[in-house]
Amino acid sequence: MLVTRERPGELAEMLTARGATVIHIPLVAIAEPSDGGTDLRRVLSDLSEFDWLVVTSAAGSERVADAAADAPGVLLAAVGTATARELESRCGRPVDLVPAVQRAEALLASFVERAPTPQRVLIAQADIAAPTLADGLRAAGHQVTVVTAYRTVTPEADPAAEVEVARADAVLFASGSSVTSWCRRFGTVVPPVAIAIGPSTAEVADRFGLKLSAVSTDHSLDGLVTELERAVALSRSIEHDGSPNPE
Repeated sequence: MLVTRERPGELAEMLTARGATVIHIPLVAIAEPSDGGTDLRRVLSDLSEFDWLVVTSAAGSERVADAAADAPGVLLAAVGTATARELESRCGRPVDLVPAVQRAEALLASFVERAPTPQRVLIAQADIAAPTLADGLRAAGHQVTVVTAYRTVTPEADPAAEVEVARADAVLFASGSSVTSWCRRFGTVVPPVAIAIGPSTAEVADRFGLKLSAVSTDHSLDGLVTELERAVALSRSIEHDGSPNPE
């Protein structure tokens, strides 16, 4: 199974526990913001001036956790469970808001429901993050500051990766940026099973013409692995019987 995240981490552990052989080909790497993190450090030094700190990825959680630990009066929100776990483990306190569906749109809806009155919100995100969340919060009347916590970059090509891709049974895409990097490096050819973590990632695949086997209905790492198991089982059933198993 190909894992395309920067670090195999929790996803690789989940796959290994289920008996899969994990092949790690990082398609996205994390780098400092273009200003070296100056803006991030400045705004985090005044974190207590905000009501909420919002993070949209585990990488963002890593970069704001120390400041969150030092500002216990600031409420925390995360786009998904993996992001929340990373933030909680590093700052030593629970995240106050995590949407049931792990998408920016769901976080926006949950936030507006939780905080109907104007709030001062700091969003720490990637340089290429869509403005969906920030624009939606501003439209709802909140005072929003957005800071770039990190940049996503494409790692240098590794010739050995071509061999690994050719022998893989499946590939998992956990972000739109990983799909973009895949298509730039390998084109639209994928292993027999290709799974996207959610509709945003699937939309990127569709733009490139990359054909997916399935899209996880639960937009989390757990959901991604569950969808992979279902798709692999279906693929093996077709190979064995020549048609999908009706069960």
